[in-house]
This record gives sequence, structure tokens and C-alpha cells, in this order.
Amino acid sequence: MNLEQERRGDILILRPRGRLDSSSSPELERVVTEQLDAGIQRLVFDLSALDYISSAGLRVVLVAGKKLRTTKGKLVLVGLRDMVREVFDMSGFLSLFAVTATLDEGLTKV
Repeated sequence: MNLEQERRGDILILRPRGRLDSSSSPELERVVTEQLDAGIQRLVFDLSALDYISSAGLRVVLVAGKKLRTTKGKLVLVGLRDMVREVFDMSGFLSLFAVTATLDEGLTKV
């Protein structure tokens, strides 16, 4: 997995690319934890370049969502490809988070 980060004002956009699994999720979790501990309250996961996500990757998203809820922050998922969307759907995560098709839509929801 490659991870790109972008800031737009007070919004952090994280773009994991490739596979998010047990070997790559610790890096994403480290970045998410550092950013949330530093005060980020608005987070967008742009998953448009993500080919695969495992339960370890889902856990990172869930941890981020829980932390943001406790601080009244917001998290949005954008650009889910069919296979990734299916994993989020089967796990029930689509009902937990705001999901949009495009980054521009996501930025308006966060």
C-alpha cells in the first residue's frame, strides 16, 4: 500500500492505494492516530485507488471513526470501488459512515 496525504484547510484527506491488509494497515493506523492526536477533526478516506481491504484495514477505519465520534469530529469515505464497497457493505460499515462517490461530494459532508 502507498499512502498519500493531503490537507485542504482543516480537512485531512488520506488516499491509501493498492492493498490495505494486515501487513499495511499498521502504517495507516499510525498516521491516523498521529493526525487525530494532533487535533484533526475532519477526515476523508479517499478509497478510489484501493484494490482490496481486509478486516485489519476495516479495523483502522472503525478506530478512526470511534475516535472522531468521541470528539464530535467527522469521517467520510469516498470513491469506494465495487469490491471494496462490497466488503464495507457485508461488514455493516456502510451504515456507520457517510459515503460519497466523489471527493468533492465528500468534502461537503465532512
